[in-house]
Amino acid sequence: MPRSAVIVILLWLGAGATHAQSRFDGWASAVVAAEWRTSQGAPIQAFDNARRDLTAGFLTAGFSRADMVDYSLRPDVTPVTTDVAAARGIAEATTRATRGCLLYFTSHGGPQGIVFGPDRILSPTSMVTLVRGWCQDRPTVVVLSACYSGIFVDSLAAPNRMIMTAARRDRSSFGCSEDATYPYFDACMIQTLPMASDFIALANGVRACVKTREDAEGLSPASEPQVSIGANMQLLLPTLRFNRPPG
Repeated sequence: MPRSAVIVILLWLGAGATHAQSRFDGWASAVVAAEWRTSQGAPIQAFDNARRDLTAGFLTAGFSRADMVDYSLRPDVTPVTTDVAAARGIAEATTRATRGCLLYFTSHGGPQGIVFGPDRILSPTSMVTLVRGWCQDRPTVVVLSACYSGIFVDSLAAPNRMIMTAARRDRSSFGCSEDATYPYFDACMIQTLPMASDFIALANGVRACVKTREDAEGLSPASEPQVSIGANMQLLLPTLRFNRPPG
């Protein structure tokens, strides 16, 4: 074989090895700060801070910026992203990247659903419709950081899905005050992500982190974050290891 051909093959193999470093190649991802207010209506930065730093954390873990979207649905910035525009952007990302989905929503929630912009509440039924349309039957991780977000678990549960929520269906979560940097669940996600090997380890670490913080601050009743892992995902998730910087 000519030497030039050998060089071309070695370069191709090297490029392939670099490309294969992430187990999340071909995964679409979305991080949405769907609220921007305290429960009393005062504007805060906690949700947007979480969106910014969660986006950075998942990029470091191996998700592609080209296949990731992140949105703030607050109406007091320019340009404004509406709930419809965000849903359309997520649809476009999941159409481009079809190997898997990561969907992360941080917001306020209630017994009826999660706040999704100024004028919309997403119920479990609406969320299931969106997730099914975006991600179909591909491997999917859905994270819902909001009070009462456990109401989504039963509806979203499926063999191809992992669901993480910040609270039980009948519990509040914490950290949405005016002086908060992040909601507590998001803070624990940001803190745990650099150390976790995969999504199962991440879920366990976040739950432990939330419990430790709530116990330390005497918060009651505990939020009790929920995790549901479908049968197919139980087998797949341990193979989807996060990237870690060499050190």
